[in-house]
Amino acid sequence: MISEATRARFDREVAKYPADQKQSAVMACLAIVQQEQGYVSIESERLVADYLGMAPIAVHEVTTFYNMYNQQPVGKFKLNVCTNLPCQLRDGQKALNHLCEKLGVEMGGTTADGLFTVQQSECLGACADSPVMLVNDRTMCSFMSNDKLDQLIDGLKGAQA
Repeated sequence: MISEATRARFDREVAKYPADQKQSAVMACLAIVQQEQGYVSIESERLVADYLGMAPIAVHEVTTFYNMYNQQPVGKFKLNVCTNLPCQLRDGQKALNHLCEKLGVEMGGTTADGLFTVQQSECLGACADSPVMLVNDRTMCSFMSNDKLDQLIDGLKGAQA
């Protein structure tokens, strides 16, 4: 069930498009669901599909194509490390491995305290700054050496104290 507040937010997004193109609001509606719930469940995808008059599989394709949509609960800090070829050539995989080792998780995992989820991602569009990572789908971090990764993690942990 979609709450009235959520429906109102969906309505505002749909109003940005011609009446016969309301499906264009699918990404915005998924972002709203994620803001409210922390992730986009299969049930939420179905609700968005019903609201927009789309096939559920079409919404699921959007959710699974973009790594900004969490398909399961994630930690307070989602760390996406680029492992595409340019970053790979400049230690992207090493950065990902270092984070996983430091935090004691496998790639895609969340720390026991629920603070960090570590994921790999495709191109973040900052190849010249590699290795790069994105924190919570918003903050780009460049030239992430092991020292800088350690400082980032320690700083984020310290902000929680």
